[in-house]
Amino acid sequence: MKNDYVLGIGAANIDINGRSKQTLILHDSNPGYMSISVGGVTRNVLENLSRIGYPTKLITALGDDNYGKFIKEYSTQAGIDFSYSMTVENENSSSYLCILDEKGDMYVSISDMHIVNNISVDYLKAIADVIKNAKVITIDPCLSEETLDYICHNFSKELFCDPVSTAYARRIKKYLPYIHTIKPNELELSILSDHCTKSYQDKIEACKILIDKGVKRVFVSLGKDGCLYYDYLGNSYLKSFKAVDMVNASGAGDSFMAGVIYSYVNNFDIEKTLDYALAAGIIAISTSETINPEMCLEKIEEIILKERGQYEL
Repeated sequence: MKNDYVLGIGAANIDINGRSKQTLILHDSNPGYMSISVGGVTRNVLENLSRIGYPTKLITALGDDNYGKFIKEYSTQAGIDFSYSMTVENENSSSYLCILDEKGDMYVSISDMHIVNNISVDYLKAIADVIKNAKVITIDPCLSEETLDYICHNFSKELFCDPVSTAYARRIKKYLPYIHTIKPNELELSILSDHCTKSYQDKIEACKILIDKGVKRVFVSLGKDGCLYYDYLGNSYLKSFKAVDMVNASGAGDSFMAGVIYSYVNNFDIEKTLDYALAAGIIAISTSETINPEMCLEKIEEIILKERGQYEL
């Protein structure tokens, strides 16, 4: 089995997004817009990679419900290989409910990922070859600790991870020595490092703590301010692209991570990596769907050209 694919192990779910027309009023009904799409952090990263043009495989657990059928059908059409995923009888598929404010920023969200606990160590042992032969593995912190232990201790691969939330950052914290590349936001970085992240220098010091624990590269998501990068060689970069009108912020991080992984498997330098990742994030926030169906390599390169004026691709 050739290692010309990225493997994701984690959630695939239905995303239900609601965006308020005006400033949110708590404990009240807020007029707005609703949308339903296929999501799940790991699945989202893989779909973006597939649309960019890199082969992907997903290990996940789906319910035997209509949502599960829709998730698999849609994702397969987008290019994700579901051959190693499972369907669990009499279970509901994972779901994610997100409330966006009038600007399109996430206000609050609720996730139900309990079905992912069916991705057991025994199940992974039975398909160990597909894990061992992947070029990169992106893992989901919603996996059980037993499963995360097994992956981290048995596969000396480039493990990539988005902490996703402060709650999951606490879970993934003890696995930092095994993670090659991590993409926290400012709050998650603070939890992972047990360090203040208020100032720029605070963030740098927090990144150094993660590096000291074994992480090779840290991409800190700063929202509209772009990304802070720090690595085990002591390199640091702060980059952002020009602000664009945002429709929905919920899929930006997943697209950014796809850009990071695509750049890694193609041996891009870090400046080019940040350009591709930031451009992918911009494509993501330009649609109400979690994944922009227009995501492609040509679109990424077009945005880079517009941003830089000239760019040698």
